[in-house]
Amino acid sequence: MTDKKYVIGLDFGSDSGRAIVVNAMTGDVMASAVKYYPRWKDGLYCDPSNNQYRHHPLDYIETLEQTIKESLAQCSTEVVNHIVGIAFDTTGSTPVLTDETGTPLALLPEYAENPNAMFVLWKDHTAIQEAAKINQLAKQWDIDYTAYEGGIYDSEWVWAKMAHLLRVDKDLHKKAYAWIELCDWLPALISGKTKPEEVYRNRCAAGHKAMWSAEWDGLPPEEFLTAIEPSLAGFREHLYQNTYTGGTKIGELNQEWAERFGLSTSVSISVGALDCHTGAVGAGIKPRTLVRVIGTSTCDIMVSSYEEMENKLIPGICGQVDGSVLPGMIGMEAGQSSFGDIYAWFKRVLAWPIENILAQSTLIDEETKKKLIEETIDHILPALTKEAEQIPVNQSSILAVDWMNGRRTPDADPLVKGSITGLNLASSAPLIFKALVEATAFGSKAIIDRFLKNGQTIESVIGIGGIALKSPFIMQTLADVLNMPIQVSKAEQACALGSAIFAAVGAGIYQTVEEAQEKMNQGFAKEYYPNPEKHLIYQKIYEKYLQLGAFTDKELFNK
Repeated sequence: MTDKKYVIGLDFGSDSGRAIVVNAMTGDVMASAVKYYPRWKDGLYCDPSNNQYRHHPLDYIETLEQTIKESLAQCSTEVVNHIVGIAFDTTGSTPVLTDETGTPLALLPEYAENPNAMFVLWKDHTAIQEAAKINQLAKQWDIDYTAYEGGIYDSEWVWAKMAHLLRVDKDLHKKAYAWIELCDWLPALISGKTKPEEVYRNRCAAGHKAMWSAEWDGLPPEEFLTAIEPSLAGFREHLYQNTYTGGTKIGELNQEWAERFGLSTSVSISVGALDCHTGAVGAGIKPRTLVRVIGTSTCDIMVSSYEEMENKLIPGICGQVDGSVLPGMIGMEAGQSSFGDIYAWFKRVLAWPIENILAQSTLIDEETKKKLIEETIDHILPALTKEAEQIPVNQSSILAVDWMNGRRTPDADPLVKGSITGLNLASSAPLIFKALVEATAFGSKAIIDRFLKNGQTIESVIGIGGIALKSPFIMQTLADVLNMPIQVSKAEQACALGSAIFAAVGAGIYQTVEEAQEKMNQGFAKEYYPNPEKHLIYQKIYEKYLQLGAFTDKELFNK
């Protein structure tokens, strides 16, 4: 027999799902598996030109089973037999409409191919009109239900999305009974507790995305919700009043999923959470630390004591919620709607002639041509990075604003657009790429400045995610712009590790999240230190960034 215990942390992102098996005593990762969502990979159910991004629930179900089975196949029988807990994190707000059994509508035959019956991915911006209505109503109501969400409700969040679906697709009304966030649905699914009134809802998504607060006894009242969209009538009573913090046990693995995974029905299931918040937990967040989850977009997470946050409301962030990150502390969220996505966009622009002209060439055989195209596209960003690293900070006049997917914080606005100025006939691809990297760093600084201006103290910055681990150029630029050292978490899957930490608490191995963090944290891989001389130059460019942002916001978008 062994006194070792193991847990599974699951992280469901924008493109893929991943599972890690973790030694709960040490934090060592015993096995891991990543699977891309097959329908999403094929571009199904999405319409980027109209900001529509949807995930079919079958993508999640298949990925869930495959990643857990594959990771368990890498483990010894002893490890598999001593797995005691599972917890999830997911992107958010990524909700779906359900029937009265809690089944996502897309799993019903009549809605199987209807994108409006599927999970609405966080970056779906089809609900701009509904978000504007919510903000208008909130400022006219006797209570501002957006107060703890930065004072601005975003089209990326659940009530705007659900109101939009019900407004544009009347056919959904026949079965739509409630909605659920992905991070609540997955643990409910494998525990067998999917009925809307019985689901354990996590504090994280409820407080940051659904206008939930204990101050007004849960969700906004029926009158407020039906003023947004009359079709929301009845939804509130089918939803929830209570919410639960990370590490709360919701039940055990039910028989069906235990058999599908090859695990025991005694495995504890913990309440879910949003990925950036669990990533902060996995990175070892504590007071006066800002954790940056850096990927396609960014999420910035802080925690603060009740005393420090007393009577403070920070405007223009993505919320401040009691217990959304660490139980017993106020969790704060901010972020950028696009970060890595901006580099991916520029890569697609440069790849256009390769994919559309070279692909038509008859000079080489098809197999060689295919390999050449793939190799060239794969090397675009590394080659740009290599050239951009050699360019002195003050050499280029090119300036960019990072709102290519709207602005999340400070002051959410999905309608604004990115901009690039200062171009001339000498402007090269590396120069433009460098300006885009600087723009994402300036957007990061604007977020930190908002925290600092509102009385928060930031003593250290931690970076997690693929970009933090893989791009020294971007991370050094970020350190120089912020004038702060940045530690990079060693954990390759920090979000999944955070879920594993919550799973260990839910399984009773540790009494508190902080205790589990201390034992399971993996430390840091690298630290970037700011260059004072470059920071002084960047500070002047940052002032121009703010001016360009204000101009595009006001003059180009009629603000």
